[in-house]
Amino acid sequence: MRQVAIIGAGVAGLTVAFRLARLGERVSVFEASERLGGQLHSEQSGGFLIEHGAEGFVAGSEALAELAGALGIASELRGQLVLDSCHYDGQQLTRLEPGEAGRLLGFQVGVRALGRGIQSFQQGMSALVEALRAQLPASVSLRRASPVASVQPSAGGLRLNLDAGASEHCDAVVVATRAADAARLLEPEWSSSARALLDSEALSSVTVSLAYAREKVPHPLDATGFVVADGAQQEGFRACTFASSKLPGRAPASHVLLRLFFRPTLEQLRGDSDAEWVARAARCAARALGPIGAAERAWVSRWQDALPVFDAAHRARIGALEASLTGSGVLLAGAAFHGSGIDGAVRSAEAAVRTLSAAPQG
Repeated sequence: MRQVAIIGAGVAGLTVAFRLARLGERVSVFEASERLGGQLHSEQSGGFLIEHGAEGFVAGSEALAELAGALGIASELRGQLVLDSCHYDGQQLTRLEPGEAGRLLGFQVGVRALGRGIQSFQQGMSALVEALRAQLPASVSLRRASPVASVQPSAGGLRLNLDAGASEHCDAVVVATRAADAARLLEPEWSSSARALLDSEALSSVTVSLAYAREKVPHPLDATGFVVADGAQQEGFRACTFASSKLPGRAPASHVLLRLFFRPTLEQLRGDSDAEWVARAARCAARALGPIGAAERAWVSRWQDALPVFDAAHRARIGALEASLTGSGVLLAGAAFHGSGIDGAVRSAEAAVRTLSAAPQG
């Protein structure tokens, strides 16, 4: 029985912990923040279900279906209520062909996945995080607010150097973080191949969810939402999801919930207040949907450098780093390394578990 350390308690890290614990491994999970789930973060408030992070995963994901079944929450899976999407050219909304919205937004999924929509859970994507956490046995050490500074080989295994100054020994490490965080963790020992990940692009995002009484919005909202044309993206506004039309249980019957997506500058991300983002979102929504006035409620979510760009250069850097990690006992898992989205994160986690299961135990 090995001691396996998992760095990062997003969906990939928690999936690895869940699977390894079932296989009888000793597992410790180190999460730098107080919150579990990474980019999965749902909030329920006053009859609204707000997704601060990912709103779902690609429909038909075998990895998510199997994991939901193993966790006993498959019955909570929900598909989209509508599939049509729209395009906003700065003047009017028009319908798009199936899959076109995902292509315009640059969704990094297979061609066959485009146009199939997404799935989520009745209580939001955090239901997956809660189910994973609830089914970790007491033997799993789940350590929040415990950042790891570096990972290095040591006699008979690996050493985790913690930010607090302490260190811990383990037999294997699964790094389930952002690519830039992995670079900093691994650079002391794997130098250039780890440091190269700092050159990989990652995009930031701000989303604003706005709640309105249904009669205040003149548009029928009979689609999943709309994508904004490149030439019409005023104030960094890229897309809007009609959340209460797209998925069930997102708003009371008397209200609607819109979610607007922005690509912010670093200055906007760090400096603009919630009130400024809400006002910006209301202006952008009104330009496309007609006069709707002030929202009754609003929620702002900021994600800095959260969306990896899977270009050829990034894939090459991951390949080079994994080649240098061969035989070290260190594995990479998560959407930052092996394919974006929740489906990519879970598939990457399952692959890491298979690799560890097949490795001989010393």
